[in-house]
Amino acid sequence: MWGPYLADHERVPEWSKETLKILRGLAEDDDSGVTVREGVEATRIEMDPPAWIADLEYSECPPTELPDGFVRGWQYAIPVADMPVYLKYLEDRLKQAGGRLEQGVVTSLETVTPVDASVVNCTGLGAGELAQDADVVPVRGQLVEVENPGIKKFFGEYCQEGAEPTYFLPHGNRVVLGGTHERGRTDIETDAESVAGIIQRCVAVEPALQNAKILNYRVGIRPSRPKVRVERVRLGSRHVVHNYGHGGSGFSLSWGCAREVVNLVLDIQQPPDREGDVLPYPPADTQLGSPSRRMAAWISPPKS
Repeated sequence: MWGPYLADHERVPEWSKETLKILRGLAEDDDSGVTVREGVEATRIEMDPPAWIADLEYSECPPTELPDGFVRGWQYAIPVADMPVYLKYLEDRLKQAGGRLEQGVVTSLETVTPVDASVVNCTGLGAGELAQDADVVPVRGQLVEVENPGIKKFFGEYCQEGAEPTYFLPHGNRVVLGGTHERGRTDIETDAESVAGIIQRCVAVEPALQNAKILNYRVGIRPSRPKVRVERVRLGSRHVVHNYGHGGSGFSLSWGCAREVVNLVLDIQQPPDREGDVLPYPPADTQLGSPSRRMAAWISPPKS
């Protein structure tokens, strides 16, 4: 769901707001996997709401409507993605726009071909090795997918960084339950103890989830970094645009950062005669980038 998490950069508010605008538009496409859903975010300790909530229409929850153990909460509507559907949608848009996906092993940004291309490095956790960036740290997250017993609204726990987040996101006849925050852990095997903890915490918030049939498990590794890296560098004779380190905010910052990457690449290929480096958003049928995968993409220079 949209909402910056585990990401630090002075431009996070800008990137997340721009992404919010695009996601709201995508929610109008039934094939995108994105919907705008109402729900509640709540905290167990007295805390102010997150700064990004100012970009939403929200209201304070009456204390009597909060789950047991929570002291403050907010109601709002935000874009939520059924991620497998959303990634397939993005992949299809990329192909329709003339792009292609190739799987392979990249061991050095200096050897990616063609040699005169601008390389865009969106390798996530792999950027630690590929870009020789020791600041990239894995943060493991686990989810549980269950049958939906009739839940219509999402719930998210607003907690301090490093705490285990509790949340559930309804997607039609399924509900995704989360989650975990396991810094330094990179294994992707299902952890039975984590599963039990996730279910227990979610049931405490919404008893209807008790005994819901488990359908699937998901494990992912967040590419955390003290500061999101979106910048252009020279690597030998070629230009590289880095775009990684988004932590738990890949979805929330995706379109804003993609716009930034496009600007940086265009500045390399066709230095602009304009003030600043900000381009307006393209129409909805224009593809800005590929799904978030461990890959490095290249953009060939225009033919003269």
